[in-house]
This record gives sequence, C-alpha cells and structure tokens, in this order.
Amino acid sequence: MLHRPGPEIRRAIIAVPFLAALLLAMRLDRGPSRTVADAAHPGFVLRDETLAAGIDFVHHRPTFDPKIAGIEPHVAALGASVSISDFDGDGKPDLYFTNSLFGAPNALYRNRGDGTFEEVAASAGLADLNKPGEGVSMGAVWGDFDNDGREDVLVYRYGYLALFRNVGGTRPGGTRFEDVTAQAGLRRWVNSNGAIWLDYDRDGLLDLYVTAYFRNDIDLWHLATTKIMHNSFEFATNGGKNLLFHNLGGGKFEDVTDKMGVGSTRWTLAAASADFNGDGWPDIYLANDYGPEELYLNDHGRRFVLSTAGLESESKSGMAVALGDAFNRGRLDAFVTNISERGYLFQNNNLRLNEMPEARRFRNVAEGAIADAGWAWGAQFGDLNNDGANELFVANGFISADPKKSYWYAMSKIAGANGRFFEDAATWPAFGNASLSGYERSRVYINRGVAGWVDVAKNVGVTDVYDGRAVALADLMNRGAVDVIVANQNQPAVLYRDYPDSTNHWIEFKLVGTRSNRSAIGAEVVLESGDLRQRRIVDGGSGFASQNDRRLHFGLGVREWVDRVVIHWPSGTQQVLQHPAIDRLVTVTEPGR
Repeated sequence: MLHRPGPEIRRAIIAVPFLAALLLAMRLDRGPSRTVADAAHPGFVLRDETLAAGIDFVHHRPTFDPKIAGIEPHVAALGASVSISDFDGDGKPDLYFTNSLFGAPNALYRNRGDGTFEEVAASAGLADLNKPGEGVSMGAVWGDFDNDGREDVLVYRYGYLALFRNVGGTRPGGTRFEDVTAQAGLRRWVNSNGAIWLDYDRDGLLDLYVTAYFRNDIDLWHLATTKIMHNSFEFATNGGKNLLFHNLGGGKFEDVTDKMGVGSTRWTLAAASADFNGDGWPDIYLANDYGPEELYLNDHGRRFVLSTAGLESESKSGMAVALGDAFNRGRLDAFVTNISERGYLFQNNNLRLNEMPEARRFRNVAEGAIADAGWAWGAQFGDLNNDGANELFVANGFISADPKKSYWYAMSKIAGANGRFFEDAATWPAFGNASLSGYERSRVYINRGVAGWVDVAKNVGVTDVYDGRAVALADLMNRGAVDVIVANQNQPAVLYRDYPDSTNHWIEFKLVGTRSNRSAIGAEVVLESGDLRQRRIVDGGSGFASQNDRRLHFGLGVREWVDRVVIHWPSGTQQVLQHPAIDRLVTVTEPGR
C-alpha cells in the first residue's frame, strides 16, 4: 500500500529544488571584486584589423554533382574553418584556414609577432589539398600525435582524411609538413565536418575522433542516388558513421569505433571532449543536426557508454558545442548552438549547466537573449574584458543571397513532408538565388551573473553580417587579450583584435605534457583567486570546425594575486601552483613520475 508523505516531508521535497536554485543564483551573482560589465560599459572593444594584419583569406564553397544543383547552396554551405597552432614553435599563435573548392588553396598565416602575418601554406605543404578524387577541406585540428615537440595537423574533408606530420625546418617560417595519412592507417573516405584530438585511454598518445555528416559511402561529385539527405527533421539517424582511431604509437592508428561504442550516425556537426563527470577520464559530447545531442561517458578507457544526461528529450539542430565555466562554478558547461527564425522555427540555443557529478545530467538554463541568436554556428567562451567572467561570441547566418527572396517557406514545406520525400534531394524545391537566414550579425554576450546575458556586439564593434561558421580565440600578440578570429562561408575571414579594460589583470598558462601527451590536450586547470574560481580546458578542437589557442587565458578583474592553480593533467597527475605571478604567460611542465 502506498502512503502519501506527511506535510513536513512534502515541504522538505519542495524546499530542495528551491534551495538549489537559490544557491545557483548566489553563485551567479557572487563576486564583490568583479568589475561590473553591462551593455553601456562592456569593458572591451573588438576592432576589425583583418587587412592591417595582412590576412586576405576568402573562403570558396564547393560545387557538387549536377544532380543536386537545385539545392547545392544548402548542401555546400559548410567548409569555412579556422584553427590555432604555434606550428613553428616560436611562441606566437598562427592561423590555419581551410578552403572548400577544387583548386582553391588553404591558408597558413605565420605570426610575425608585430601584429602582422605572412601566408606560408604553399611552402609548408598545406595549401594544395582540394583536389578531384581526394575531396575538399572542411576543417583542421592540431596536435602532437608523435610527441616529438612539433605540432602536427589532421585535415578533415568531404573526402579522404589527411594527416600531416610536422618535420620542422632550419629557418623562421621554413617549417614543412609531410603527408603520413597512408602509413598512419587513416586513409578513409569520410564526409566530415569535425574532428577532435583526445587521449581517451590516458596512455600519453593522442587519439582521434572524426565526425561524419553525409554517409561515408557517398561521393558528392559522383552520386549514385539523390537520396542523401536526412530521414527525419527531428530524429535523423542515417548520417555518416563517426570514427574513433586509437593511437598505437610509432605513427600508427587503429579504428576502434565499434569496440568502443562511439559510432553515432546522427549527422554530427561538432564534438568536444572533457571529463564531465569528474572521474578522471575524458568523455565525448556531440552536437547533432536534426536530432538530440549525445554524451558518451568514458568507462576507464575500456569503452564509452551513451548516457541519458537530460539531452535525449530535446531534438534540435545542434551546430556547435563550446565548453566553458559559464558561471564560475569550477565546472565545464556546454553551449550548443541551434536555429531560430521568427515566424518559422524557434529551437533556442542550449546553455547546459554541468550537474553530472551529483545529478548525472546537464540542465538547460538558456533564456532571453542568449537563447535566440538566429541561425547560429560557431561559438566560444572567453574573457574578453578580463573581468574574471566568461563572455560568449556566437557567429550567425546561413545563406546570404538575394535579400528579397527567402527559402524559409519552401524549407517549412519540406520539414512537414514525409521522411521519404525530404530524404531525396531531387524532391526539394530549387534554391535559386534565395537567402536562408542570411545577413545575420554575430552576437557578443557579456555575463551579468543572475541578471543574465546581454548582447553587446554593436557596442563593442562587431557589426559584420557575413555567414559566420567557425570561431577561434587566441592571444595573438601575447599581451593578455583574447582576440577573435571568424571564418565565414564563401566570404572573407575576419580578425577582431580585442582591447580590454587596461585596469583588469590576467594570467595565461602554457602547458607541456611529459607523462601526458606533449600538447597537454585534455588538461583542465582550475584557478582560485579570492572569491573567483574558474575552470578551463586545453582543447583538441571545439566549437564548430575550429580550435582555440591551447594556452589558457584567465581574466582576474581588479584582483592582484592568484591564490592557487590546480592542474589536472590527462595522465591523472594533479599539480598545484601557489601564488603564480600575474599579468604574464606562465609555462608549466608536467611533473615526471
């Protein structure tokens, strides 16, 4: 027989979530030492210094089989990417942009250290990668897969993967790369929009996770069928199969996808990795198009388990997944971009608070301005005003063509049709010269704690209406300011130089692994300074088709000291630094055994 709980117990049950909400509100609003930022006084400006920096890269979209010419603008709307790496080891972050048209070169910009760059992709062997029979570039991720102290790069394509080993050089800017794809066992045809490096088994060698969009048996230039699209607008499962490659050492990789249980076919657009549940092992978070997000929890390097972490009930169109400590709780939260178009579709972006250690779930708290960014793509957390709280940069816009013609009505008709109808690209209405959520501006959100997030893009100088895709953050001038680099689809790239309030302090960390992978990818750093507690991660790829500067930047506001820093190395080693000097870059090498 079931007994109804007494009034005291019922009051206690009601009090628990109320108390949790109250504690969260206190956490969001804490910080008497923090400089208050608002829309009128955001504490920083972003200046477009692209041309002054010598960056003239323009992305070109691909062209495909004439059988799908009617919707080619939609199918070919990806490929603009940017990734950050100090490829020549001179202490200055460099930029790599991918192109997506046969014959159009990728671009590698070497940082001269004076605010300008020189383009060196051809001499480095990383320019001419878009060829018939090989595929076109969709993005790249950097990592020292052989632990020789030089950054290598994986270029993922609609086509064959391409792994390039950094063989160094004898003069500044003379670094060269050699294609080692075949000998590494990675010559696989994958229609990929994303990849990440991670060390899932903590053996000190970087493993590789590659996402797939269109099925891997599809050659978009030689189609045997036009039935290549999603089989559902809410729960599509007929995409390409994601792949996990285990680094065996000696330059060899092994496909362990099925063994480890991570072969999602949910049209993954982006992936990120971190230890979300605090057990010391890196997990994998997926943003999937036309379906729910997925979280694969790492079972001590033996297998991954698809978790029911509060993600499975919401079906949206995940475009990017950015990781950051949104409210200084010492946790890595996830921001996933989606699609919103008033009058047609309002999916909301997701800001998911990490409650995995205690509740085994993520909780979506996105509301107001941060929930609606239009057709949102790449996003990154970063402290742009050095006040000790993360800002959030979001790139927007899908297809900008004739501003007087919209494809949204046709899109809504397709979305409401039978799955067999919209799976066939030949049945879609022709795009013509129509726009689809085009001419949208980027968003720059500042964090006001319990008062929520507010968009200050116009106030800080971000006014472009390009079709943004990838966003990456880096302190390009080693001056304690986080610059923003945006790769735009079929349009010029943009470098926004960050000028934060000069009264705020900062500290940066460059980590060098020994027992862990040399790139320190997967290392998580928790900084404590008075009332400030914040966590950041060295990422092996995040956002959408992007990778940030792996040196970790923390703003401190007016705080003039750091109490301690706790470094959680991928190997499992924990290292504590007491009172490191501020307003500088601190290099930390992992302790040996």
